[in-house]
Amino acid sequence: MNRRTTRALAVALTLVSGATLAGCSTDSTPELKVSGAFMPQPVADMAGGFLTITNDGDTADKLTSVTSPIADDVTIHETKNQKMQEVKSFDIPAHGELKLERGGNHIMLMGLKVQPKQGENVSIELHFEKADPITVDLPVEAATHNPKQH
Repeated sequence: MNRRTTRALAVALTLVSGATLAGCSTDSTPELKVSGAFMPQPVADMAGGFLTITNDGDTADKLTSVTSPIADDVTIHETKNQKMQEVKSFDIPAHGELKLERGGNHIMLMGLKVQPKQGENVSIELHFEKADPITVDLPVEAATHNPKQH
């Protein structure tokens, strides 16, 4: 190879490498929105929180934690074989959703500092691996409320 050919190959490889890297770049962020949020009126010092998180973005994310000013401890739980256990996170797929619902995966608020009543709202903040936190007001519904039955 002569010098001109070597130089042309080097330029071509640089251009191809740059195009490949640019194509792999993931500057997109998850596009999250929350719907169907509610909390059944608590009957003790703990309560469940339920909602759906929809991700319209091209990037997956994870729900990593939840906080609330009305509870000493807020955790996320999965339900498997009718047993619930705390988990570190829930996946929210790109162009998908995460459903937190009665009888399934859910939020647990423990050590309630107040007893919210039906018709009130409880504020929670959802924390994610990639997206900014989202503050959600959970309407307090009747203790037996279950949208899946409607």
